[in-house]
Amino acid sequence: QVRLVASGGTLVQAGGSLTLSCAASGGTFSRYAMAWFRQPPGKEHDLVAAISWKGDDSKYADSVKGRFTISRDNAKNTLHLQMNSVKPEDTALYYCSAVHGPIGSTWYEYDYWSQGTRVTVSS
Repeated sequence: QVRLVASGGTLVQAGGSLTLSCAASGGTFSRYAMAWFRQPPGKEHDLVAAISWKGDDSKYADSVKGRFTISRDNAKNTLHLQMNSVKPEDTALYYCSAVHGPIGSTWYEYDYWSQGTRVTVSS
């Protein structure tokens, strides 16, 4: 059973930066593709970024390309999301997730999810 704990959410001004982190335990982290999803108020979970188990493949939502970077450290069982040039529309609960297989694009393709960490971007 994989346990994921997300952290780093905060209030930030538009144009600023922050980094979200996800600590994994209870499984072989390097065997899982990982992703960040977000859920804006009143909306569904959307994929933000995903990374393969080896870290050699990644995908991003069009809305965050060029601003966000997903990375992982398999030696430390951690996943990160560097968020630059944030916008008010990035406001959401952010979740990290894991799947024992290839990168997935939807919430239900993943096997494990963290609790949410809240990011609020003020204009």
